[in-house]
Amino acid sequence: MSVPVAALHEPADVALLTGPEAGSMLAGALEGEGSRLVAWHVHTVHHRPGAGVTVGYTATVEREMPGEPAPLRTEEYLCATTARLSQGPGPGLVRFEQPDGGPIVHMWRHPADPELPALPVACDAAALTRRLGAPVTVELLAYRPTRRAVLRVRRTDTPTTTAYLKVVRPSGTRVFADRHRLLTQAGVPAPAVLRADDDGLVLLGEGQGTPLSNLLARGLGPDAEAVLAALLATLDALPEDVLDLPRRPAWSERAQHYAHAAATVLPDHADRARALADGVDALMADSHPGPVVPSHGDFYEANVLMDPRAGAVGVTALLDVDAVGPGHRVDDLACLLGHISVLPHLAPTTYPHVPDLLEAWTRACERLVDPVALHARCAGVVLSLVAGARRTDGGAWRSDAEGRLARAEAWLARGRETLAQRGPH
Repeated sequence: MSVPVAALHEPADVALLTGPEAGSMLAGALEGEGSRLVAWHVHTVHHRPGAGVTVGYTATVEREMPGEPAPLRTEEYLCATTARLSQGPGPGLVRFEQPDGGPIVHMWRHPADPELPALPVACDAAALTRRLGAPVTVELLAYRPTRRAVLRVRRTDTPTTTAYLKVVRPSGTRVFADRHRLLTQAGVPAPAVLRADDDGLVLLGEGQGTPLSNLLARGLGPDAEAVLAALLATLDALPEDVLDLPRRPAWSERAQHYAHAAATVLPDHADRARALADGVDALMADSHPGPVVPSHGDFYEANVLMDPRAGAVGVTALLDVDAVGPGHRVDDLACLLGHISVLPHLAPTTYPHVPDLLEAWTRACERLVDPVALHARCAGVVLSLVAGARRTDGGAWRSDAEGRLARAEAWLARGRETLAQRGPH
């Protein structure tokens, strides 16, 4: 899959939205409402190849208040994007056109996301209390501007009651809720849908259990084989009806896109990223993915909760089911192994047991699917994670990103070696 022409301009978009000109645009947007930008810092960079660049900023803002001797100073979260939006500028959404014919930039103040109309209600405990009809507190856990947000909701009259809000685009509300209901009706331990509103606010029950990532940090010991068997059994339990849902491309099928994103954050390694994508494409063409089966689509350690009891092994909740649909088992396995393989780069001291476990699980998975396909798709998954290593910790994130790039190359090399050992076919 080639990279869209629009994506070729995105390194310049990243530079624009993270450089000095971003500060000028932020100041201009705030001045239009009578506020003054005091300071700003880039918080996150979201790059979706071919779909634009979005950046979140932490900002210190001052505004004059009637009757007050000094300006009111607040800390706020602002966003800017070069992505195409479904609505034009208006109250809370400012449009900037670049004088040199560059990208159109839209800016807004969180939570007034132009594509997530339910987000202001979700982030306001008083407004959410009125919506739900019960007193609640709310905590923002994750936010991808224009795409989705996840919030934890707790009832204040019954402190043990916790639920989660998923805020999505209104057009995706029904499909998202239907996926959850389809799984729960089939006995798959996905969170129950408690309500789904037309504006994109979906309330989900709390999944019980311990994240698989916590168990990996602790070390699985003699339970390693049983845990993998439980994960496979959960995938086997996905109902056949999900084959009727829309199919989303696997991570490895968009290798060229993710190579472009990796090259944007690691321009010194652009040639390596492109070579990786070409290698993934070549190995995928020379291997077999297996039959189309019900697939999770984003099956990795953070999306699986396990039974925390000593000696007990079992999946208690399957999270983030947005991509459930038809796919290949090899892609779910590659997603799992690929994500696990970058944990030592993400937090070296936290996951000392991962290398040995990864090798054991890889060998087990090689017996279930075409090993060449598995290695190629693991490389594609890890390549998709390179750009996401960029964080607001100065340049420390670079070693993580470079480690992920090297890990993807190692998966690719293993696939090539396996293909060479296989010989002509």
